[in-house]
Amino acid sequence: MLASLRNIWRIEELRKRIMYTLGVFLIIRFGNFIPVPGADRLAMAQFMEGQGGLFGLLDVISGGALANLSIFTLTIGPYITSSIIVSLLQVVIPSWEALAKEGEEGRKKLNSYTRYGTVILAFVQGYATSIGLANEGALMGGQLSALLTATSFTAGATMVMWLGELITEKGIGNGISLVIFANIASQLPGTLTSMIEFLREGTLNIFTVVLLGALTLVVIAGVVWVQEGQRRIPVQYAKRVVGRKMYGGQTTHIPLRVNQAGVIPVIFASSLLMFPQVITQFTRAPWVQGIAEALAFGGWLHNVLYVFLIFVFSYFYTFLQFNPKDMAENMQKHGGAIPGVRPGRTTADFLFRVVNRLTLVGSAFLALIVILPLALSGLVRVNVGIGGTALLIVVGVALETMKQIEGHLVMRNYRGFMK
Repeated sequence: MLASLRNIWRIEELRKRIMYTLGVFLIIRFGNFIPVPGADRLAMAQFMEGQGGLFGLLDVISGGALANLSIFTLTIGPYITSSIIVSLLQVVIPSWEALAKEGEEGRKKLNSYTRYGTVILAFVQGYATSIGLANEGALMGGQLSALLTATSFTAGATMVMWLGELITEKGIGNGISLVIFANIASQLPGTLTSMIEFLREGTLNIFTVVLLGALTLVVIAGVVWVQEGQRRIPVQYAKRVVGRKMYGGQTTHIPLRVNQAGVIPVIFASSLLMFPQVITQFTRAPWVQGIAEALAFGGWLHNVLYVFLIFVFSYFYTFLQFNPKDMAENMQKHGGAIPGVRPGRTTADFLFRVVNRLTLVGSAFLALIVILPLALSGLVRVNVGIGGTALLIVVGVALETMKQIEGHLVMRNYRGFMK
C-alpha cells in the first residue's frame, strides 16, 4: 500500500490531477462559508433544530452550506435533477436520442441542455427557498430580497456545477460525485464529535454506538463486495483468415458487474425526492402541507418511493450504458459467440436476461442499505438514516476514484493498490 502511494506521486500527470482535485475541494469548502445577502445564521440554526431528517440530509450533502446559508446551499442538486430530466427526454425525443448516439459532439450538445436546465431549476428552487426561509426569519423579506437571494443561490449552484466538470476534465474521478463525496466527508468529524458529546450526556448509550459502528462496517463491506462483484460471460471468437494473417480463435469474456449503475441511482432518487419536498415545505396551503406530511423523510410513503426510484434508476442507468442488442451485433460482426447461445437476437435476449437479473440484485442491495438504517432508527430512537445514504455514496465514489487511480498506475507499469 505504501509503495503504491509513493508511485502515485512519482507520476507527474497523476500527481497534478490529484492536487487539482484537492484544490477544487478547498474552493468548495471556502464557498460553503460565504453567506448570501441578508442571511441570519442564528435564526437559521433555530429553524434547523426544529426540522426533521430531510433538512439534516440536505445539510450533509451540501457540506454544511444549508446551515450557513451559503451561496453553495443548493450545491449540485439542480444539476442532478436537470441530468435526470435530460436523460429521460432522450427516450422521448428522437432527435435527443440521436444526439446520444452521435458520440462526443452529441454528448456536448446534451451537456449544454443539462447546463441550461441547471440554471433554470436552480433559480426556481433558490426562489422557493428564499421565500420559505424569509418566512422563518432566516432571510430578509420582500420580493426584491428574494430575487437577490435566488440569484445568489443560482450563481453558487452554477459555480459548483462548473467546478465539478473541471474535476472530471482536469482532475481525477467523476467531478459531480466527488463534490458530494467532499461535502459528506467534511461533515464526518462533526458527526463523530456530536456522537461523543451525546455519549457523555447520556443521550446515547454504548449499545447504540456499537450498533451504529457495526452497521457502518456492514455497509462498507457490503458496498465493496457488491460493487466489485461480476459475472463473466465467456465469448469464443472463430478463426478467420485475412490475407496471409489469421485472426480470432481466442476466448475472452464480458465482465458484467452486479451493480453497473454504482451509487448514481441513490443520488438521483435522493435528489428527486428532495426537490418536491423542499418546495412543499415553503407554502401554507393545506393541501400542499398534506403532501409534505405524506412524503415526510423516513415515513412509509417516502421509503416506498425511495426504494421504487432506486430500482427505476438502477435499470434505467444500467441499460442506458449497456445495450444488449448493440453488444450482440458487434460480437456477430467480429465472429464472436457465447458458447451454447446462437448469435444475433438470441444472444441479445440472453444478455438482457443476465443484466436484468444482476440489476435486480444490485438495486435490491442499494435499497436495503438505504432503508435498513431508517428502520433501525425507529428501534434505537436515533436518526441514523443519513448515515446509510451518506456511507453508501462515500464508499461507492471512493471505489470508483480508486479504480481510476489504479488505471493510471497500471498503464505506467506500476503495481496498483487494489487486489
